[in-house]
Amino acid sequence: MAFLDHPAEAAERIIVALDVPDQSSLAGLLGVLGSRIGLAKVGLELFSALGPRAVSLAAERGLGVFLDLKLHDIPNTVAGAVRAASALGVRLLTVHAAGGGKMIEAAAEAARQSDSSPAVIAVTVLTSLAPADLEQIGLPKDPSVAVERLADLALGAGADGLVCSPREVGILRQRFGPGPLLITPGVRLKEASRDDQARTATPAQAVAAGADYLVIGRPITRAPDPAAAVEAIVAGMI
Repeated sequence: MAFLDHPAEAAERIIVALDVPDQSSLAGLLGVLGSRIGLAKVGLELFSALGPRAVSLAAERGLGVFLDLKLHDIPNTVAGAVRAASALGVRLLTVHAAGGGKMIEAAAEAARQSDSSPAVIAVTVLTSLAPADLEQIGLPKDPSVAVERLADLALGAGADGLVCSPREVGILRQRFGPGPLLITPGVRLKEASRDDQARTATPAQAVAAGADYLVIGRPITRAPDPAAAVEAIVAGMI
């Protein structure tokens, strides 16, 4: 894990989700946000639209890239994808913890052997899933139980950190201590809509619980003034 550590400043904790459909939208958003952010998430929508070019465009603005493709396949395939992502210079990338220990081990080893050594972050339980959804797919109905089980598996297999909702981050920090990076999506300001997120918290609550990084998309990218939204979120964490 060559690039990232536990951040000290509030602004360093924000990873803006660049969930936009095309290069024009991306350029406009990056132009508005400027140097207010240090890390940006390139997820499935943007990567499907632009491919590796999405990573390059963010990097050209001086941003570190969190490549959030949630890799989930056989170990050999995931290892190959990690090597390809590492060659792009991304700082973090995600795999699904549900892919199992061998898959995570293969991803972690591929990352370690690369020149850029990105942090491998395992996604535990998606923040959109409520207890009824977990029961439907065969996981423990209690999200905290499901998250802890997958977190144990992922960290034991060599993952550098975890993605979990703000509701579980305190449990994981207490259980695993200061070592792993804990990244939380599902962060919303008090007055904001939860959208399709089932397990949310405010930025201040997530940080107080032990989150290192907050992935924030729509509260920033769909705000009338995205730059002001970033500043409001930072102020709310101090």
